[in-house]
Amino acid sequence: MTLFSKIIAREIPADIVYEDEHVLGFRDINPQAPVHVLFIPKRAIATLDDLVPDDAELVGRLILAAASHARSEGFAENGYRVVFNCNADAGQTVFHIHLHLLAGRQLAWPPG
Repeated sequence: MTLFSKIIAREIPADIVYEDEHVLGFRDINPQAPVHVLFIPKRAIATLDDLVPDDAELVGRLILAAASHARSEGFAENGYRVVFNCNADAGQTVFHIHLHLLAGRQLAWPPG
């Protein structure tokens, strides 16, 4: 069971900012920007490489949840970034897919 599965099960606390039937959004405990929220599917999928065509709607729900949160919190117009990391070399440390929503400051490109 991953850390994120424990958050979904409410076995460990998280600062939850979004929830629906399929997706949970919560603030990252090690934020890399003033706004850093993770959006995860409630169904565990280890990496993007484990997705199958039937998961397309679920991944779309993650993106739509992030965009909705950006609009509702008032930073969508200034801009935000969404990122998926896949496997260790990309920086994935919890093997349950998750979308990072970063905002609240000018974000450099390319990322580090």
